[in-house]
Amino acid sequence: MGGFFGCVSRQDCVRDVFYGTDYHSHLGTKRGGLAIKNNEGFKKTIKNIESDYFRSKLESELHNLSGNSAIGVISDTDSQPLIIGSHLGAFAITIVSKINNADEIIRKAFSQKVHFSEASEGVVSPTELVAMLINQGRSFEEGIAIAQESIKGSCSLLVLTEKGIYAARDKLGRTPVVIGRKNGAFAASSESCAFFNLGYEVEKFLGPGEIVFLNADGCEQKRKPNDRMQICSFLWVYYGYPASSYEGINVEAVRYRCGQALARNDEVTADFVAGIPDSGIGHAIGYANEKKIPYIRPFVKYTPTWPRSFMPQDQRTRDLVAKMKLIPIKALIKSKRAMFCDDSIVRGTQLKDNIQDLFEFGAKEVHMRPACPTLIYPCEFLNFSTSRSTMDLIGRKMIHQLEGDSIDSLKEYARDGSEKNRNMVELIRRELKLTTLKYQRLEDLVAAIGLPKEKLCTHCWDGTSYF
Repeated sequence: MGGFFGCVSRQDCVRDVFYGTDYHSHLGTKRGGLAIKNNEGFKKTIKNIESDYFRSKLESELHNLSGNSAIGVISDTDSQPLIIGSHLGAFAITIVSKINNADEIIRKAFSQKVHFSEASEGVVSPTELVAMLINQGRSFEEGIAIAQESIKGSCSLLVLTEKGIYAARDKLGRTPVVIGRKNGAFAASSESCAFFNLGYEVEKFLGPGEIVFLNADGCEQKRKPNDRMQICSFLWVYYGYPASSYEGINVEAVRYRCGQALARNDEVTADFVAGIPDSGIGHAIGYANEKKIPYIRPFVKYTPTWPRSFMPQDQRTRDLVAKMKLIPIKALIKSKRAMFCDDSIVRGTQLKDNIQDLFEFGAKEVHMRPACPTLIYPCEFLNFSTSRSTMDLIGRKMIHQLEGDSIDSLKEYARDGSEKNRNMVELIRRELKLTTLKYQRLEDLVAAIGLPKEKLCTHCWDGTSYF
């Protein structure tokens, strides 16, 4: 998905922006970069982080960078930030986006004799595309509003100008933007967890479509938030960092409540509960506390040399990394009835291997409780699954086995407890060779988050979201 961090301060703030950006590394896969404004103008640095971490790639450059305002990004798409010259003045820009109508916007731009310089492999940079839309305005705030209204999908952004930083959340609030402050400095971040160790306190969470302007003296609202919101529920289930909060709701607390809901709806007896590391751990702790059965670690991660598994761009390498870093402990598994919680089941490929390992190590039973419903629809609004087709989703694969090519009842498969839903889940259970499989009910996930259903994007489970 990607994430960003920006700061304006009375003092040099490059280190704050560097480490604040680094706290978004769990979101990012492809490029990491910084843009700085100082008395000499704008400067940027961008690194490829497909085979290494943001901090490792950029830390050696810190001693050459200084400035009282800066932005940084972990990007899973194009190289960012960009520095743009325009009638509004020079500015640097970074975005977290998925622009579904990019081709339409590009065709219109070409018809108006607009050109794009940031393109590789024949693809226009989404960041430059957004900059072009902003440049259509008579001011930065008007231009950002034009970009927000023009884009179908989502786009949150930071714009670093001569005078400060504009921060804007996408028009339906699918991705979060939070404002932090400390003495003499204001910052904007995708993740609130980036603030605490840098001495910032959360000032406010931007609303959908809200635009603010930051300088060292304060945060000025330039555009009020929209009424409708569709924040991604999967942020709490998986992508969000446990220490972060969105809309004032902490990620780890939601995962505990998800696990508790799974436990309350479960009649299976198990000897222990475990989470598939790392994102399943919070859900498993909630389950164990509710059921009052032991929480243990029958899988441990070997992290000294193996990076996070979704970092590599190709699926084969991701699967290899995921397998190599997860080590089962036979002494804790043999002859046991094992209950596992995970954030979700997407493709199921790696999970199937894990389950096979458990039985080979002597597990008596292996039960699985995902913290969200079955993924049926691909994400249309965020860059969560750009490398996956619809048929990569194990739920959709099983529906295809049941229905063939003519599927006209997806909503029935999404409805918990329906005959079609039960048949789909049973096929997934057999495919993964689990003893039992039971998914979280959507109403329980919504309750665990604590926001009204209409404020949450639940599209990947029930296809109900809107543009």
